[in-house]
Formats: sequence, C-alpha cells, structure tokens
Amino acid sequence: MGQWFETVNEAQQRAKRRLPPSVYSALLAGSEKGVSYSDNTAAFGELGLAPHVAGLAAKRDLSTTIMGQDISLPVLISPTGVQAVHPEGEVAVARAAAARGTAMGLSSFASKPLADVVEANPQTFFQTYWMGDRDAMVRRMDRARDAGAVGLIATLDWSFSHGRDWGSPKIPERLDLKAMAKFAPEVLRRPRWLADFVRSGRLPDLSTPNLAEPGAQAPTFFGAYGEWMTTPPPSWEDVAWLRETWGGPFMLKGICRVDDALAARDAGVTAISVSNHGGNNLDSTPAPIRALPAIATAVGHDVEVVLDSGIRRGSDVVKALALGAKAVMIGRAYLWGLAAGGQPGVENVLDILRGGIDSALLGLGHSSIHDLTPEDVIVPTGFTRVLGVSRT
Repeated sequence: MGQWFETVNEAQQRAKRRLPPSVYSALLAGSEKGVSYSDNTAAFGELGLAPHVAGLAAKRDLSTTIMGQDISLPVLISPTGVQAVHPEGEVAVARAAAARGTAMGLSSFASKPLADVVEANPQTFFQTYWMGDRDAMVRRMDRARDAGAVGLIATLDWSFSHGRDWGSPKIPERLDLKAMAKFAPEVLRRPRWLADFVRSGRLPDLSTPNLAEPGAQAPTFFGAYGEWMTTPPPSWEDVAWLRETWGGPFMLKGICRVDDALAARDAGVTAISVSNHGGNNLDSTPAPIRALPAIATAVGHDVEVVLDSGIRRGSDVVKALALGAKAVMIGRAYLWGLAAGGQPGVENVLDILRGGIDSALLGLGHSSIHDLTPEDVIVPTGFTRVLGVSRT
C-alpha cells in the first residue's frame, strides 16, 4: 500500500490515477443526467450539526447490532458487483471489514466465491436479485446458506436505464485476446494496476461464480445481467416468499417510499436499506437521506433501518443515525480504498469513517451513537422528501 490517506476524496483521487479510465468510469457509474448521483452527496452538505462545548463525553461507543450481527461501528460494506479494481477483490474487502469489526455484504455478481469471502469474514450477508425462476432462487439461497452466509440482502431497486450523459463505462463481456488488445493502450498507461494483476498470476475475472449451477461454468457478468433483466419483477407476495424461504435475517434494499417501507415491514423483513442504488437507478430519485426521516418514523422499531448512498465521511454517518438510521452502508468509498491500496486501503477508509463518527459524537456531547436524535441535526426547510404518503 502507498501512503495513508486522510479523506475518502483522497482515496478517490488515488483510485482515478491508478485505474484504467474504463475501470474508474465503471466505479463512478450513475445514470442518465446524474441528478440522483449528485444529490446523494450534496444533500449531506445541506445538513448542519448542533455542537456543545462543555460536559462532553470522554469515551464514545460506536458499536451496534444489525441483522443479528454485533459490529464495532455503524458502517457496513454494501454489496457491489465484480470488484476487478484489485486482484484480491471481495476477499480483500472482507478481510478489511473483519479487521475493523464490521460485516460484509457480498453481491451475487461478485467475482469471488462466497465460501472464500465467508472464510475471510464470517459476518457476511449474501445479496441476491430477483432473477430466474423460483427453483433457481431456492438453489441459490441453499448454496449461500451452506457456504455460511449469516443473512440475505434482496436488492430490488433497478430500472435498467443504460444511458449516461457522460458515457457509459466500457466493460467487455470477457477478457479474451480481442478485449485485451482493445484495452491495452489505456491499461499500459496504468502500469501499477497492471503489475498487481501480473504478480497475482491472473487476469481480472468478469465472471459471477456465485451464480453458477453445480458443475457448470460461471456465467459472465453480462450473461447474469441479461437473466436478471428478463425476469419479470416481483410482487410483495414474492418478497414475502423470498424472506420465508431464506428463513433467517433478511434485508430489502432499495426503499425510497413510506408505502414501500410499510409493505416491506408487512412482508416480514428484518431490515430495509433506504437507497437509490448509489444514483445508478431511476434518475431524479431524491437522495436517500432526504427520504430517511419519514421512512424511519413510519416503521418505528418494527424494522431495522439502514441508509445506503452518498456516505463520504463520518459526519455523514452521524447525520443519518440522528435522522433515524441504525447504520449505513458504503459502496464507492470502499471501492476507492480497494483500488488505492488493497485491503489496507479499505481499512483506511473504515478508519476515516470511524474517526469522523467519533469526532462528531464528541462535539455533539454524546457517549454513544444510540443517543443521537434529530435535535443534533439542523435540517433546513424543504430538505426532506416524503414519498409514498397520500395527501388529502
């Protein structure tokens, strides 16, 4: 690993310098005009904090429990697909999360087998999409359970919008000779990234081993994406079936509306993630932090509420917790750390967030993240968005 970096923004800049442009573009992603992508981070800057100056807590407790897992800070690793930014990919991320005492979400589109990730971090949740028929989903859940996953994350927020005003990332179907020749000029301009893979003795893997049937070859990322894209979307009855069939801790990811949050509660979920898929879904969806207060109020303590999208610093985490989340999930932030420095880079990102949370708690005069309330946050008029509530 290179030198320690002090902010997530610095990790992003190092990732940009280290990665081939096509790979870095894939991390940025976003959709259409990028309205949601931009709002996810900008919204946190609109919120203020209300600090005290005396009577502050000498020690602060950042620990919490999500989906039955005790974690040392309220930051979880959000599942992201095919982490070809580093040879060790998801395994390096899992080790970093374990080293910092938190849980790992593994995408079904990941490039590393679930069993390897669970070995690196026993606190691993397996993420799935609604794809294929029910029999295929049952087999996938059985394999995840057998591999040691301690919970299931079902991601439902995706509208398959492909156009981006700044251009979509160029991702090959597979790294064959033709693809390598096409991408060689930009890869050669990033010799350190290339050297990492040369030393590992393998090329970036664009297959999805956790979606392979026993004895069959793992589908490519786009092959799996095609199956997902052509599967009819689920009903709330399907969600309840998925939760019941899994039979353990179950998170529904992608909630932005109060009515959907209540429907998820009625379907028996353990947790919901208030998320717009990092701005990669339906553009012009508001930042999740804007929708969070109404959703958290509506479900109360019946469901654990997690916020995903836009987290870049510890104070963002504190703002989310004060407005009703029990924890947050990070995506791009840890991927930039992975690209910048492998496992130590991800640990660096988690340390940055831990330090920022602790600093904000100190300033707000709290000894525990569980003491945070909306009174700790200055919410400007017109900030929140209440979606899915009829107005009469």
